[in-house]
Amino acid sequence: MSRPPATARELADLVGGTLEGCATAPVRGVNSLDDAGPDEATFIVDDRYASRWPGSKACVALVGRKVNCPVGDAARRAIIRVDHPELALAAALEAFAPPPEVPPAGVHPTAVVDASAELGAGVAVGPHATVGRGARIGAGCILHAGASVGAQCALGDRCTIHPGAVIRERCRLGQAVVVHANAVIGSDGFGYRPAADGRSLVRIPHLGSVVLEDGVEIGAGTCVDRAKFGATVIGVGTKIDNLCQIGHGCRVGRMVVIAGLTGLAGSVTVGDGAQIGGGCGIADHRNIGRGARLAARSAVMDDVPDGATWGGMPAQDVRAELRVIAAIRRLPEWSRRLRHLIEDPGKAP
Repeated sequence: MSRPPATARELADLVGGTLEGCATAPVRGVNSLDDAGPDEATFIVDDRYASRWPGSKACVALVGRKVNCPVGDAARRAIIRVDHPELALAAALEAFAPPPEVPPAGVHPTAVVDASAELGAGVAVGPHATVGRGARIGAGCILHAGASVGAQCALGDRCTIHPGAVIRERCRLGQAVVVHANAVIGSDGFGYRPAADGRSLVRIPHLGSVVLEDGVEIGAGTCVDRAKFGATVIGVGTKIDNLCQIGHGCRVGRMVVIAGLTGLAGSVTVGDGAQIGGGCGIADHRNIGRGARLAARSAVMDDVPDGATWGGMPAQDVRAELRVIAAIRRLPEWSRRLRHLIEDPGKAP
């Protein structure tokens, strides 16, 4: 569709849903149930939210097929039944999103591009961006204001480097990689050892690089450290949130999701499809299995098996962790009963 959908019928066609109610209900945007206006669509993922539909001003809703949500005023309102409301919402938001602000193709007069660098067709280099010696920038790449690509780096086609992001020397990015503002790819690994006399710390050089494979997205302020030797590798399609730390020599698989404030120490391996909640900490040289899930704030000290769900500090199987939490919540009661037994042994509390 060359323009955003304007009616419930057009929105249903866009998301592949089944329309119930008014096909001509107007759609000018997307908003939450509580904030949507009479010309905006909303979405409903379960029965809890469906109970709020009658009070919403929205006249169109994307609704899961199993959710109990009648249309109501079918002359004015419509619902669109979809298999996956959140995926349908993503398609709707994409349709209504304004075009991104990007610098025009070519090199801005204030940018600094080394004479030995190679720029593909249609590359845009924004104000004060820099491209180092021998770097290769693929076709259609966008370097926003203040972005920096170091010497001997290689970027595949259609990469986007947002303002202030830094791609250090010798790093390699696949196609359609996105690096958000102020992220640093290829910073030195954190490696120190006590000197022989015990009076100082000796820095361990890190000569390796970072590889971000096709479709990787790195959040704002996140750091991915270069390996001591070889490469720190982030696999195809993996998405890493803001303010994360990926230590030197880590190998993160395909389609992994890592939420904000998570830290991976050096040489951690993460299997394909793993999901890591916000604020997790993973000790060095640990292995997170394929499809494993870590609850937020997990402190991982051991290897996590394929498909397992762990949580806690230190992390363990989430079922065991929930039993621990239940026991901790009973401590005040047990303390009271114990105090009664100590003060009056002959009298049961």
